[in-house]
Amino acid sequence: MAVLVTGGAGYIGSHTVAELMDRGEKVVIIDNLENGHLQAAQTIGAKLVVGDLRDKEFLNKFFKENDIESVIHFAAYIEAGESVINPLKHYNNNVIATLNLLTAMNEAGIKKIVFSSTAATYGEPENIPIKESDRTVPINPYGETKLAVEKALKWADNAYGLKHIALRYFNAAGAHVSGKIGEAHSPETHLIPIVLQVALGKREEIKLFGNDYETRDGSCVRDYIHVTDLAQAHILALENLRKQGSSNVFNLGNGKGFSNKEVVEIARQVTGRTIKAVDAPRRPGDPATLVASSEKAMKELGWKPKYDELCKIIETAWNWHVNHPNGFAE
Repeated sequence: MAVLVTGGAGYIGSHTVAELMDRGEKVVIIDNLENGHLQAAQTIGAKLVVGDLRDKEFLNKFFKENDIESVIHFAAYIEAGESVINPLKHYNNNVIATLNLLTAMNEAGIKKIVFSSTAATYGEPENIPIKESDRTVPINPYGETKLAVEKALKWADNAYGLKHIALRYFNAAGAHVSGKIGEAHSPETHLIPIVLQVALGKREEIKLFGNDYETRDGSCVRDYIHVTDLAQAHILALENLRKQGSSNVFNLGNGKGFSNKEVVEIARQVTGRTIKAVDAPRRPGDPATLVASSEKAMKELGWKPKYDELCKIIETAWNWHVNHPNGFAE
């Protein structure tokens, strides 16, 4: 039997597939390749089925033809800023597609799913660091779509016994230590890869959105977590579902906050390059500070981040970008 990884040709998905395969798991990827990369799936040697979760007939056919034991669900639109401008696009892909997936899983008798959620479910946090018990009041449609899926999972558990673990993670960063796979979005909107593109001369400057937040230097503060540490957490969550069989939610982060300006400065140190940074207006839907408490995941899943220093995370990202300046296009 295999683990289905939806969105497994994407950034976090491909790293998770690589870790699963290293552990001897049989893996099948579903990805529509809108944001995922065929080359990523080929590099890690995984079986890829190209299809869209919004296509019910495709899903039903897939589950009939593949012996699936459990699901790790990444496939989604992830840009908070875009979700404010085009919320229905995000609801259609993030919510409706997931409901199709859950329906097909239930009909096929598959009862275990690890769900890629987000710190955006919290909105403007009540406390720093954020705990799973804190209120969830998203301030952008992206966070709302993820929270809507979490609620659907709760009721699917109650009604059908479909067990889930939702992982609310903070800012994924870095690349596989082998340098074979890494982060490649088009267009790129994540801070660290944009900063490194400036270091490579592919951009003239990095815009830092907002310089008047109530933070130590006025720029947003975020908790960065290495993509392989995230991948390991998904595997531990799947093992927990297999052993414990109970639904749950966990934060994933390093518990350390770095401002946008601090990220740029650390990237300058890592790369030895000049990186021009300019202030820009705030973006809608951006909280001032997001830092995780991951004590629950550490205690109950036995998870411990290996890459807990931002300089090390950026080093792995830099190794990928230096050798793949055009991402997977090469």
